[in-house]
Amino acid sequence: MKIIQTVTVKQVLTEKSREELSAKYTQSKQQLQKECDQLLFEMKKLERTRRFSAAGLKAQFDKEVELRKEKIKLIDFQIEQLGMLPYGSEIKDQDIQALVDIQVGDQWEDIINGKTIIVKDGIIAEIRER
Repeated sequence: MKIIQTVTVKQVLTEKSREELSAKYTQSKQQLQKECDQLLFEMKKLERTRRFSAAGLKAQFDKEVELRKEKIKLIDFQIEQLGMLPYGSEIKDQDIQALVDIQVGDQWEDIINGKTIIVKDGIIAEIRER
């Protein structure tokens, strides 16, 4: 029988992966800033039409902009932490779903504890039983 199980993927921090993560964080930050700018532009555009209540409109847009600014602060924190981590550190990258074969007689605890995949510079370096 096969079951679906969540598997954690961790990335080993190397010079290459640090650069890639830093670039990814920077790109996400820029995208969020563009979204903030776009929201402010849309708010001004809608204010000119005067079809909506100015207070309600402003509150909704301010909420959306604030959400993005919080995400930007989180990304700034992640960039700062990335700079402080030593090479060789393992960073949780993502969780994926995997099919696992189970049979009568298998240890249930071993199956539910799952596995962790360790990736180093895009290559699977290790598969660990938790």
